[in-house]
Formats: sequence, structure tokens, C-alpha cells
Amino acid sequence: MNTKRKKIKKPKKPKRKLTVAQKRARREAKKERQKKHQWIFINGKQVRVKREPQIDGIPADEWIRQNADPIWLVQNEMWEYLDPDYFNDLASTPGFSEGAPGEDVDANCDSSKPPF
Repeated sequence: MNTKRKKIKKPKKPKRKLTVAQKRARREAKKERQKKHQWIFINGKQVRVKREPQIDGIPADEWIRQNADPIWLVQNEMWEYLDPDYFNDLASTPGFSEGAPGEDVDANCDSSKPPF
């Protein structure tokens, strides 16, 4: 006598609906993720990557190029953003010398007297 017992399935619990606060939290979290990340395709697969930082809706590098003055760019060693004519204009200004740092710029000064 080969008798098999049939397994009785329990009825599944219905999914609990989210509260209004939970729905709002999910929506806000989704918006925050979308602000921080973007979807791109790499090797035929969709991949989420961080967005590049933006200032006033403009990429940060572009904003720096538009708004930074040459002195700030030199101080922060951003030579690639400098206009090539900046150095030509700087060299033509009076009082500019291309001597090494620490070198005495004024050739007419008397070194026997103190500088002050």
C-alpha cells in the first residue's frame, strides 16, 4: 500500500499596503538617487554611475572655466584652463621679470644697504 499524503497549501497573506509616509519616503529616496546617479551603457549593459558635480546646472569644470580669474587658476595649478595670451600679456607688463625665485629682480639696487 503506497499512500501519499497531499500537502495542504496555506493561503498566502495579502501584501500590506504602504502608508502615505512610507510612499513619500520612497519617492523622495528615488528622487535623491536620480540626482546623484545616472544610467549609462557599458559593454551593452546598463550601469549606474555617479553624476559629475554641477554648479547652477553647469558642470563644475565648465563653471570654473567661465568664472575663474587667471590668478586663481595659477594659484590652484590649473594651467590647462589658462588662456595662452595671459602669459604674453603678463610678460609685457612693466615690473615683470622672468628671473628665478629668490633672485634679486632690481639690478640697480645697492646690495650694501639693507632693503628697508
